[in-house]
Amino acid sequence: MEVNILNINGQETGRKVVLNDAIFGIEPNDHVLYLDVKQYLANQRQGTAKAKERSEHAGSTRKLGRQKGGGGARHGDINSPLLRGGGRVFGPRPRDYRFKLNKKVKALARKSALSYKAQENAILVVEDFNMETPKTKEFVNITKNLKIDGKKMLFLLPEGNNNVYLSARNLQRVEVMQAALLNAYKVLNADVLVMTENSLAQIDGLLNK
Repeated sequence: MEVNILNINGQETGRKVVLNDAIFGIEPNDHVLYLDVKQYLANQRQGTAKAKERSEHAGSTRKLGRQKGGGGARHGDINSPLLRGGGRVFGPRPRDYRFKLNKKVKALARKSALSYKAQENAILVVEDFNMETPKTKEFVNITKNLKIDGKKMLFLLPEGNNNVYLSARNLQRVEVMQAALLNAYKVLNADVLVMTENSLAQIDGLLNK
């Protein structure tokens, strides 16, 4: 699949790049995508939810009423889960939600996500660019020139660029990240994927193994 290379003014440079079919032209595997997205979201969870159980509440351990004949369920002290303000039965405890996926599975998920974007013609390749100073207005003009303003977009750069990152930080529907950190969730979550030439070459080197 051939894609025209654009400059940051939205104009065609007259050059084209061929997207590798081994990365952008495979049959997407939906189950692998599900697993990778599930892992990514699980890894974002803090896992700090905690509820006090019966033994952790402060309160007397005196038995409040007789065992039988009270007309209600039997219970012991004031910390009983049956009473208001008592402990919680099987409440949440701090835990780690992370789980492991094999490298090949994660690579296949990224290829599947990129293939979906290629099928949707939602991939733009632009010349490598830099910004001398952080300028949000200048970055907004770039998105307007590329005719993608208003869409949820993901910009991939070959390496960290603080000026570009700071220029896009205040924009709600824009995310900038390094190509080496690409994951399936970020690709699927974006309406359009914008890659520089060097970041495309980097992705090709990482996934074409």
